[in-house]
Amino acid sequence: MAQRPQGPDFKAQAQAARADFERQLQEGRAQFDNARAQFDEVNERIRARTGRNLILAILIGLGAGVLVLGSLIFVTELFMVFAAAAIALAVVELGTALRASGRDIPRTASVIAALAVVPASYYLDAEWRWVVTMAGIAFVVLWRVVEYAWPSRRGGADALLRDITASILVLAYVGLLASFAVLLASPSASPGGKWWLIAAVVVVVATDTGAYAAGLNFGRHKMAPEISPGKTWEGFAGAGVAAIVAGILLSIFMIHVPWWFGFVLGPVLLFTATIGDLAESLIKRDIGIKDMSGWLPGHGGVLDRLDSILPSMAATYALYLIFYPLFS
Repeated sequence: MAQRPQGPDFKAQAQAARADFERQLQEGRAQFDNARAQFDEVNERIRARTGRNLILAILIGLGAGVLVLGSLIFVTELFMVFAAAAIALAVVELGTALRASGRDIPRTASVIAALAVVPASYYLDAEWRWVVTMAGIAFVVLWRVVEYAWPSRRGGADALLRDITASILVLAYVGLLASFAVLLASPSASPGGKWWLIAAVVVVVATDTGAYAAGLNFGRHKMAPEISPGKTWEGFAGAGVAAIVAGILLSIFMIHVPWWFGFVLGPVLLFTATIGDLAESLIKRDIGIKDMSGWLPGHGGVLDRLDSILPSMAATYALYLIFYPLFS
């Protein structure tokens, strides 16, 4: 039977093992601290450019993505619930922001009118969506005119006209554009359209990611400094590359169309996502706010996350109507 080392030799071996373990522990801690410092540096650079918290933004974005994409894939009707919630919150955000700038937006009526478009787009023929949309606009206008009968809600004919115009903008910008996503998700209105919808969302996310990465590392030349100081032409180029690569991959593996369609889908959604982002930035600049709300930490408001997606839904539905019959 082997004898256990005794005396000074055993103590020396134990001390050496302990010293080696402590050294490895210190090296691991140093590597962790270095990695954390690098991550914090990147996070601060992103925060300085965008005003966003990277960790919260990623976690909230992933959570929302899992819920929305999961509902589209497994329970399409559940997507209507998420779409309705997002539309209602975005309408309230935009209506509240416009009210703060002096436009008297009837938020309750606007939410009712915008939500009415969701079931109309999902269950009824596409033409009925326009009927419901126009009826919703008439409902909101009538609501504001009736409010105008109260002396406390009057502000002159010019103010009333501005209120009505702003109310129509809210319904058109949020309710109408969002209805194209619901149309794509509807199996009766758009067979196979939910895969086009998912592909469009992924391309827009890839576009945003490419713009962030390229802009953060190479951004030098401002694209629209008066509207969105953080946007650069280098970021736009990165977004273009990401959009085309994602468009090609999704064309092949998700919507099962020829690979070259990625050169159509990617640039079209790059354009609409950029225009949507700039348009919302212009609205916020006109109102004098940085974010529509603080409901989504790291992102701002719901509309701040939908600004690129909303016009892209209309463009994707148009592409679906044009190309889906050709590829079927």
